[in-house]
Amino acid sequence: MPNQKNRRVAIKQMIAGTAAIGAASCSFGFDGKEESEKNSTLKGNINHSVCAWTFGSMPLEDLCIAVKEIGFSAIDLVGPKGWPTLKKHGVFSSMCNGAEINLVDGFNDPKFHPTLIKNYTEMIPLVAQAGYKNLICFSGNRRGMDDETGLKNCTEGLKKITGLAEKQGVVLHMELLNSKIDHKDYMCDKSAWGVELCKRVGSENFKLLYDIYHMQIDEGDVIRTIKNNHQYFGHYHTAGVPGRHELDENQELYYPAIMNAILQTGFKNYVAQEFIPTGKETADKLAALKKAVALCDV
Repeated sequence: MPNQKNRRVAIKQMIAGTAAIGAASCSFGFDGKEESEKNSTLKGNINHSVCAWTFGSMPLEDLCIAVKEIGFSAIDLVGPKGWPTLKKHGVFSSMCNGAEINLVDGFNDPKFHPTLIKNYTEMIPLVAQAGYKNLICFSGNRRGMDDETGLKNCTEGLKKITGLAEKQGVVLHMELLNSKIDHKDYMCDKSAWGVELCKRVGSENFKLLYDIYHMQIDEGDVIRTIKNNHQYFGHYHTAGVPGRHELDENQELYYPAIMNAILQTGFKNYVAQEFIPTGKETADKLAALKKAVALCDV
């Protein structure tokens, strides 16, 4: 097993070595600037992160080293077991998980409330004690349920934990997921439904995780939606549409414009890359991450 110093050197060489290869195949970004120029220094306007599961083939330790080498220091969707590794490397857990049951059994069904309330009541203080502030949650699947019933049930369940979240300084984020392709029957699949839920819960410690990939699939009109509803969006995820892969010329979203729209709202929290790399080698995956971060670094 290589020691930390050797691992860092190896990862640094992978990131640096593949930059030239990437530039040879796609040497210019959407705005015409050379990738080598764009990748040199992050501007600091966007707080970048990456979702751990999309780089699940890498040990968390190596992913921590990689993100620091690229120039940011946050990873999404890491639970308590992974926090010591993040802290070891000075990497922030920008969106914590581990209290949810799964994606399909959520707050819209009262039969899951006892388990969810217990889980979140235990997890919220752990998140706060670790120095973190964001914790993910899910609506669950419809299973024939209408929108109004789902709103009432989610409101009832969430109000039982938002008081604790407020006291602990933790923000709960319900993720917007598409129900057309990836998460059939998921209830929180439209911004309007999620925004209405935020209004009913009535707490600054409950917001939406606006996943750009998912909402492009289910509703489109991404920039207008962000501008009109930004006060309810506490976190963002990215990926290319279609396919959920790299933010490159093969997908339809223009991420620099979307990032600028997010900045114009005064957003100060995290934007996390959640694309699934197509490269087979770790070096190719890390090169794709570096390019995506550079593209979003407006």
